[in-house]
Amino acid sequence: MLFDDELKALLEKVKTIAILGAKDRPGQAVNTVGRYLLDAGFDVIPVHPVRTGVWGLPTYKSLADVPRPVDLVDVFRAPLHCLDHARETAALNPSPLCFWMQSGITSPEATQFLRAAGIAVVQDACAMVEHRRLLG
Repeated sequence: MLFDDELKALLEKVKTIAILGAKDRPGQAVNTVGRYLLDAGFDVIPVHPVRTGVWGLPTYKSLADVPRPVDLVDVFRAPLHCLDHARETAALNPSPLCFWMQSGITSPEATQFLRAAGIAVVQDACAMVEHRRLLG
C-alpha cells in the first residue's frame, strides 16, 4: 500500500477511472463505489464482458476496447483474474497511473508484474473510502 501522501497525490492526478467488473445492481459494492466516483467528478468508464449501459454510460467489453486513456484501473474481480487484467493494463498506451484492487482483493503476481512495468498498485483497499478519507 502506498503511504497516505503518495495515495493522496495519486488520487489528485486521476481523472479517468475504468471499473473492471462494473455492475449497476443496487446493494453491490461495485455499484456504490462506481456511483460515488461519478458523483465525485471522475470520468468513469464501466468495463464488463457482458453488461451494457452500466450507470447509463457506454460499457466496454475489455480494457483494450476503451477508446481513451485511463488513469486508474479499479478492479472488482476475483484475485485469480488479476494477473490477466494486469497484463491488459500494462498493454494500454499510455499506461495508467495505477491498478487498484478493491477491498478483499490481492494478487502478489499482478502486483509484481505491474510494479516492474512502472505502474503503481493498490491492493485490498476501497477507492471510495480512500478518496473520501484523503480528499473528501
